Amino acid sequence: MLGMARSVYYYWRTRLTGEDKYAEVKAAIHTLFHEHEGRCGYRRIHALLERQGFRHDPKTVRRLMDELGLKCLVRMKRYRSYKGRIGEIAPNLLQRDFKASGLNQKWVTDVTEFHLFGEKLYLSPMMDLGNREIIAYTMSDRPTYRFVGEMLDQAIGKLDGKERPILHSDQGWHYQYRAFIRARHHAKYVP
Repeated sequence: MLGMARSVYYYWRTRLTGEDKYAEVKAAIHTLFHEHEGRCGYRRIHALLERQGFRHDPKTVRRLMDELGLKCLVRMKRYRSYKGRIGEIAPNLLQRDFKASGLNQKWVTDVTEFHLFGEKLYLSPMMDLGNREIIAYTMSDRPTYRFVGEMLDQAIGKLDGKERPILHSDQGWHYQYRAFIRARHHAKYVP
């Protein structure tokens, strides 16, 4: 009546009325994805499934996650700035001693890159090691010096004028920039 081959009819009848052979692994994927608060992509879910004894190809796991509508939307990644020398590099006074007995003694900063909904965002925070509080931060869609300089101005604005904290950062170009060096005269700067 439909002009359909007999084998095609039986194939679709079996497929539509048969049990889902991936039902158990789909349940495990759903559980793992939500246990990790949606921060796992298909590669990590695949590794976690293998630990639980499931043996499936990573592409199958990706397809099943797509069918379930599970997608990792946030990918945090450390921003890797230019590590060459473009300006003054300060001595390392902290020597990995990241403890402070009081506020405004030691500050640390770095630039971090986030991938959110297909776009990149850059965060530049300043942390006081005395209480682990973020005392200043800025965000930008581009890793320019300007947003790092604004963060430094915010942090320096919180000083009373007598305090001179040690300022620790990586050797990124932002922290060797002339404007950063001029602005940091309120703090002892170390890389």
